[in-house]
Amino acid sequence: MRAIDTVKNIWKIEDLKNRIILTFLLIIVYRFLSVITLPGINPADLSALQAQTQGGLMSLLDMFSGGAFSNASIVALGIMPYISASIMIQLLAIAVPYFQKLQREGESGRRKINQYTRYLTIAILILQAPTYLVNLSVQMRQAGAMLPSGIWFTMSSTIILAAGSMFVLWLGERITDKGIGNGVSFIIMVGIIARLPEALTQEFISRMSETAGGLIMMLVEIIILLAVIAGAILLVQGTRRIPVQYAKQMMGNRQYGGARQYIPLKVNAANVMPIIFAQAIMFIPVSVMGFGSNADSWAFKVFGPLTDMYGFWYNFIDVVLIIMFTYFYTAITINPKQMAEDLKRNNGFIPGIKPGKKTAEYIDEIMSRITLPGSLFLALVAIMPTFANLFGIQQGFASFFGGTSLLILVGVVLDTLQQVESHLLMRHYDGLLKSGRIKGRSGQMY
Repeated sequence: MRAIDTVKNIWKIEDLKNRIILTFLLIIVYRFLSVITLPGINPADLSALQAQTQGGLMSLLDMFSGGAFSNASIVALGIMPYISASIMIQLLAIAVPYFQKLQREGESGRRKINQYTRYLTIAILILQAPTYLVNLSVQMRQAGAMLPSGIWFTMSSTIILAAGSMFVLWLGERITDKGIGNGVSFIIMVGIIARLPEALTQEFISRMSETAGGLIMMLVEIIILLAVIAGAILLVQGTRRIPVQYAKQMMGNRQYGGARQYIPLKVNAANVMPIIFAQAIMFIPVSVMGFGSNADSWAFKVFGPLTDMYGFWYNFIDVVLIIMFTYFYTAITINPKQMAEDLKRNNGFIPGIKPGKKTAEYIDEIMSRITLPGSLFLALVAIMPTFANLFGIQQGFASFFGGTSLLILVGVVLDTLQQVESHLLMRHYDGLLKSGRIKGRSGQMY
């Protein structure tokens, strides 16, 4: 069989085999750390915390950490503080000239930006770790237990949580450098997949407990899930190609050189970032609710409807934010003016379009046209778990029908398969597919 031959070919390539084994070992280390609780905490007293992360926005945090958040693990904060820091640095690169200069300095500038991102990650961890401990204390009191008191416990636990997250970041960087690649995204993907077996089992048990039609409904759910995954793949890989020709000087006469080439413009150039931005804002109501959990308080009346991730107002505002952030993030990542200048500098042009300003306007117009359907489809994928929940699907399993988790899974899997195929083709082995090549994302997510 072709699949068996492909596995044999992968195993013959020493470098690729070592990268896969190293990635597997580092993931085992990460999963082992996710079940080690903070010193002084009894895992049996975490029932309230685990119940809190079964639904709502808190379940997303627990999903991205692979269950470490609900386990009060030493890596409970996971990789999310680094992602938050990366987003903030990207925003600074828009408004602050110094960071804009670093982006243009190539490799040296990238190293400085990475260093600043790590410093900012540590600052975020120092703020988030005590907040996590406060929430942990509240949840443990509800379970009839007490969190160890004293400034020493708070300081030591803060240091442990910060060090745990930085160690997870280090594991991700090792996977990027020495492993299969896309380390940070790969760790997030592993955390998401870790919850899939339990969610699938619970959904199966729930359907089998029904008097009639349970198995048929389960099969329908699987078919719909596969259809959503196919749509997510199209969203990740979808491009609009603009034809480009290049001129070259020959014998004193200007001639068109070579075959026609194309500029690929992604339908979803922002990838999953708009959903992450939108959900970061939607976490604000949850924080405000902490100042007034009473049903008669102003916080509950104003922000209460926005804490229900399956409610109308939450999803309506989420869709609006995703569409806005899709246009915003596309605008800061795609620069039509720069693309037009690069084409002109390399004697390239779009047939029928004047070089320079007209070319920039044409590219900008095309991007505006393809960004609208891309943003609408992205918003639809983001709220698909809500529709799944409305049809009676268990919340844990419904989260795999869309949102950030599905797009991360699809994107990382495609990128990983593309890298494996590149190793195979580089050493003159057959690729993973009989025809064509696997297309990953044009750029990394983080």
